Amino acid sequence: MADVISMSQNASDVLAVRLLQAEAGVAKPMRVVPLFETLDDLDAAPGIMEALWQMPWFKGDIDSKQEVMLGYSDSAKDAGRLAAAWAQYQTQEGLVAAAEKHGINLSLFHGKGGTVSRGGDPSTFRAICAQPPGTVNGRFRITEQGEIITQNYAHRRVAERHLNTYTAALLYEQFLPTASRQPTDEHRQLLDGLSEVSCAAYRSVVREQDAFIPYFRSATPEIEIASLNVGSRPAKRRPTGGVETLRAIPWVFAWTQTRLNLTAWLGIGAALTDLDDEQRETLKDMYENLPWFTAVVDVVDRVLAMSEPDIAANYDRQLVTEQAVDVTQEDMLELGRKLRGELETTRQELLALRGYEKCQEENLLLLRALRVRNPYVDPLNVFQAEVLRRLRNEEYDGETEKAELTDALVITINGIANGQKNSG
Repeated sequence: MADVISMSQNASDVLAVRLLQAEAGVAKPMRVVPLFETLDDLDAAPGIMEALWQMPWFKGDIDSKQEVMLGYSDSAKDAGRLAAAWAQYQTQEGLVAAAEKHGINLSLFHGKGGTVSRGGDPSTFRAICAQPPGTVNGRFRITEQGEIITQNYAHRRVAERHLNTYTAALLYEQFLPTASRQPTDEHRQLLDGLSEVSCAAYRSVVREQDAFIPYFRSATPEIEIASLNVGSRPAKRRPTGGVETLRAIPWVFAWTQTRLNLTAWLGIGAALTDLDDEQRETLKDMYENLPWFTAVVDVVDRVLAMSEPDIAANYDRQLVTEQAVDVTQEDMLELGRKLRGELETTRQELLALRGYEKCQEENLLLLRALRVRNPYVDPLNVFQAEVLRRLRNEEYDGETEKAELTDALVITINGIANGQKNSG
């Protein structure tokens, strides 16, 4: 058993829990596992842990064994997918270096979800082998959540194959050459710049656009998701506030339902657009020779293949209306058009980088699956937008019809989630 300390920000967060265990008379103390979730917290994590490991009594208390959890979901919600991914990479490197310095047997716990926005990668073998060198060492702890548990473990043969994939990847990773998997100085310099630009672009929309929160709550089923019994936890950490108060699952879930999938790609296109020729050569070299970056680009490209801006535009037409806020309907509609334009920019930049004419060009299995699934999922999206409009505008005759519409909404939510093979 372990005490996982969510939103750890200081060494005292770990010490306080250990003190609480002692005060409660816990005979055999449970592991105290700090969880670093936001961009700033990830950056600070190596320094925080080194401060703890410098204390002789603490090092003895943990028997020189430490587990640290990295938050993929909230860091991406805080800074965007690319900036969060690079911060996670560097944090792992920093933690490993500090652990080696102080003789700590370190285990990293990856707090991922099933979707790309929350750190997921359907290519499990590749994802493990793409981890920073020296951070796996035959151990890889990861969260499995929601529908991913059913997909991977509901059937014995599927579960065995999935666990065999983990085992094979952990063994194979030990024999991969270290030097060829590490970013060069040029890679790191470019990644620092890309991270900074993508984070700024992401936050400029999510935090600084006055129309964003009203648009988000109008153009997606976020409000209804919070009120329906379709999640294991409350949709928000606090009942008021903006995106920062939302839990990562409903944040991703709402955008997945509209097929815009904004949380997986926002900020990336802006970071890639204004590169000079030399930077583009370095970018191409990273994609071809740095496995971690290859994996990041490929999973985002996968999301773009599954995104349908025309479907998202229909939600805008049906649901975006004037509200009692200092934002007009046209402001919100313009933001929607801008976001769909940024989606297309990101798509074109990744196609140019990968040398393809369409997303996931070589992934014939996925393209075939989309051709089969979309004719069934697309009508559900149209139906969902219609049901949401009627419920919000109270276009129903009595409580019986309202209940029927609510049931229909739940069916569309589940159908779209199953059709997209993820729920957040």
